[in-house]
Formats: sequence, C-alpha cells, structure tokens
Amino acid sequence: MSAKTRGIASALVGAALWGFSGTCAQYLFAHYEVPALFLTAFRMLASGLLFLALLLWRRRDALRSLLRDKSSRRQVIAFGAVGLLMCQLTYLMAISYTNAGTATVLQNLNIVFCLLVGLVVGRRGPRLAEVASLVCALAAGVLVSTKGDLSVLSIPLAGLVWGILNAASCTFYIMYPRRLFERWGSLVPTGLGMLVGGIAASVIFAIGCVASPATVYVPTLGGDGILVLAIIAVAGTFAAFGLYLHGVSLVGGVMGSLLGSVEPVSACVFSAVWIGTQFVGADWAGLVLMVAAVFLTSIGAPPSTTSER
Repeated sequence: MSAKTRGIASALVGAALWGFSGTCAQYLFAHYEVPALFLTAFRMLASGLLFLALLLWRRRDALRSLLRDKSSRRQVIAFGAVGLLMCQLTYLMAISYTNAGTATVLQNLNIVFCLLVGLVVGRRGPRLAEVASLVCALAAGVLVSTKGDLSVLSIPLAGLVWGILNAASCTFYIMYPRRLFERWGSLVPTGLGMLVGGIAASVIFAIGCVASPATVYVPTLGGDGILVLAIIAVAGTFAAFGLYLHGVSLVGGVMGSLLGSVEPVSACVFSAVWIGTQFVGADWAGLVLMVAAVFLTSIGAPPSTTSER
C-alpha cells in the first residue's frame, strides 16, 4: 500500500470517528443526561494521557525540546486550555441542544470565520472559489437552522448559539497553532494541548460540582454508558486525532481538508441510523452544501495557508 493510500485511509477513518463520537455523545445526553462539562473533561483528560504515553514512546526528544522552549510552552497552554477545550465543550453543548449531525454542520461554519480572518490578515479580496464557499457555508447554516422555512427557527436558539460559538472556537483552534505546527509538527503540540485542555476542563468541572451540583455532577452510567464513554475518549478523540493528523502528514493539508468533510456526513448517518434522528430534506441539502464549501475552500486557498486539523 502506497503512502498516499495509507494517508487517505487514515484521514478518512479519523474524520469518520470524529463524526461517530458526536453521535456517541448524543446517546449519552439522551439516555443518561450526562453534563457536557463532565464529558468534555473526561474525553480530553483520558485522550491527553494516551497522547502523553504515545509521545513518550515515539516522540520523547521532540516532547522534551518543546517543553524546554518557553514560548512554545505558552502557545501550547493557550492552544489546549482555550482552543481545544472551548472547541470540545461548545461542540458538545450544541449536540445537547440539537443532535450530532446538526451540530457538526454548524461547526463547519468555521469556514466562514477562517476565510474572513484570512482576508483581513492578508489584506486581499476573496477569490471566486472563496466567495462560492462562503455562500455555500452560509446557506447550509440557514437550511439546518430553519429546515427551509426562513420564517421559523427550527432548532432551539441555544443550540444555534452554541453551534456558532463552536464554529468561532474552532476558528481559533485551527488558526492559532500554525506557527507551533510549522516548528514542531502537529502531533506533539496536539497531544500536549489535549492534556492541558483536559486538566483545565477537570479543574473547571470540579469547581462546577461544588458551585452548581444540580447541573454539574458525575453521572451514574450503566454498562452501555461506560462503553460509549470509553469509545468517545479512545476512538472518537485519541484515535480520531491521531489517524487524521497522520493522514494529513502523508497527503497534505488540501487533501486532508477534503477528507475531513467526511465528519459531518458520518455524524448525520450515524445519528440517523443508530439514534433514529429524523433529518428532513433541508438538513441533507445543508450537509451537501457544507461539503461543497469545504471543497471550494480547499481548491481556492493557496497551499501555504491550508493547515492541518
């Protein structure tokens, strides 16, 4: 099997696992009323510890070098405690108010924010493909929010707000660590960032348990709930990030962005088949438009501006 084929397979599986983890979260919200903050803290801390073990095994020298660099340490802390943590938490909050498929489509509105920031920073006008991407992404957001009836908001307002906040936090998570990735690669900063975010989320969760025990608590799970929780941490976070980043390292950022569009498809399909979530035509049309937006962004962006996820 060629390196390119391995890269495509790895990125596809990683992106699909991201979508599947969203459906797993939806299952826990529906059956056990798991607090989103608990789920965020658990998945990030567990996967962060797994990443640490992997880095100590495979990238010990790079890990040691990064930790010795004061500037890089600060960037990793900001990346993990702000970017990764907020991206994970707002995504789970959006799922809790809507469903995995809708939340993932709304998450991909980060395309709009990333393009706008890129245009401002680059002091240039948009390319034709970028304009088309913006139109597709905005149309997708409108469709999944209104189900095609522009006079009515068809999802809870809180779900829409959390979805937009998730897109904004993903913009920071995507754009902030570019220099960090250029210097150290993506695996070491991401692994450390996940651990930092997990520790920060755990501290916030502990404070929440004391301050608001009625809404922030350790849930009581059955065997199926424990299994799904483990799947989210191991497969949906650790393996998903590891496989996707490995795939992108082999096929490049442009192809990786295209392969990453499997995530909302995966979330919608798993949510419909497993959870039984009902999607109407407008939802599927929004999904198609969002995938088109990803494609147009990838072909419209210069290779140097396309980052690993």
